[in-house]
Amino acid sequence: MSNLTGREKEAAFLKKLTQSTKAEFAVMYGRRRISKTYLIRQVLGSAFTFYYTGVYNVKQAQHLANFHASLIKYSNGIDNIAPLNNWFEAFDALAKIAEKSSDEKKVIFIDELPWLDTPTSGFVPALEYFWNSWATNRNDVLLIACGSAASWMINKLINNKGGLHNRVTQRIKLEPFTLVECETFFKERKGVFDRYQLVQLYMAFGGIPFYLDQVDVSLSAAQNINNLCFTKTGLL
Repeated sequence: MSNLTGREKEAAFLKKLTQSTKAEFAVMYGRRRISKTYLIRQVLGSAFTFYYTGVYNVKQAQHLANFHASLIKYSNGIDNIAPLNNWFEAFDALAKIAEKSSDEKKVIFIDELPWLDTPTSGFVPALEYFWNSWATNRNDVLLIACGSAASWMINKLINNKGGLHNRVTQRIKLEPFTLVECETFFKERKGVFDRYQLVQLYMAFGGIPFYLDQVDVSLSAAQNINNLCFTKTGLL
């Protein structure tokens, strides 16, 4: 998407979190392709003290290697960060990097976080220790956890009954666009769909920004639905 359409409430909320005077643990969740990552990056730009994205269906060793590479990147290569053996070491290194950062607000964004919780990885206990032993003692930390596996985000973070019980301070469930937001979205792209065609597109793509962005505004709603849903090169 070329512009941020709608999401005024969520965008304002994210901006407000960067001005908070206490440690904030924000959880954003919602179905895939609903543009969670896009929203966060559009609102916060590149103002991350640390940013990491999980990878689907890889083993813990690969996750730790990728996380290690991100630690080196966001430390500007200054710190000599040893290879990581477990998630406790990973979060300990992250805390040290954040402490040395000159950022007024330490914004830590971990995307697709559920994918990091591989079997026997110990990821959740390490995250719990990081938050409870380090982050909560500061007033300049904003941790944003994002993921498409809504059940994991709700059960393991929001409704956690262990060490992360009631530790999440902010929750954002990103919903599909409303019909009004869809209309605004297409108007910004110079689309000329009438209300009937908007309803057709909405029924086909459910207000999901990623799919709406694939719509060719030079074609009719019926042509787009055929191309995207019923051809071999379509998305659905």
